[in-house]
Amino acid sequence: MSILSIESSFIQIRDYIEYPSLGILSKVLLKDCNCQYTLFCLAEGTKISEHTANRNAIINVLEGEGLLILEEKKITLIQGIFAVIPSNAPHSLHAHTNLSFLLTLSANS
Repeated sequence: MSILSIESSFIQIRDYIEYPSLGILSKVLLKDCNCQYTLFCLAEGTKISEHTANRNAIINVLEGEGLLILEEKKITLIQGIFAVIPSNAPHSLHAHTNLSFLLTLSANS
């Protein structure tokens, strides 16, 4: 279930950021037939092992610091970074501090 619907106008995304003591907390903000917008909150030290997805993705960092490894390229994640992850591109992530980002997934490729 999504927090927003297409009819909703807006939210203050900061109100939904909450960090777990360990691991990942995710909240689907909006999902339609074209995209899915999910808020990810990662506890400090959390690692997401290398994987691929069959959808294009965007990571827009809201708070914290981390490292994205995208096709062997290291990308420092800090507030304001907007990273494009093409479908089927191998990538992994490590949260150096509590880290929150908005993940946008396109429709299936």
